Amino acid sequence: MANSITAARANFGDRLKSWPERVKSFYNDVRTEMRKVTAPSWKEVQATTAVVVITVFIFGVYFFVIDNLIQKGVTFLYSYFGH
Repeated sequence: MANSITAARANFGDRLKSWPERVKSFYNDVRTEMRKVTAPSWKEVQATTAVVVITVFIFGVYFFVIDNLIQKGVTFLYSYFGH
């Protein structure tokens, strides 16, 4: 048991000592990856925005129709079984 505690402390000490190197490596990796990132062109932004607007409109119409069908069905069932 004492050996495992000592090993854990040594492991923690090693991790603590290597922390600045790991942080530096992490930031270097982030910088390297950020150099690969490109902003979309204006045409790409317009195209994806149009796709999103059209898709939202189609889903809105779809849910409107489904909601009205369910509402009419439930209203019919209440009136049919309510009397």
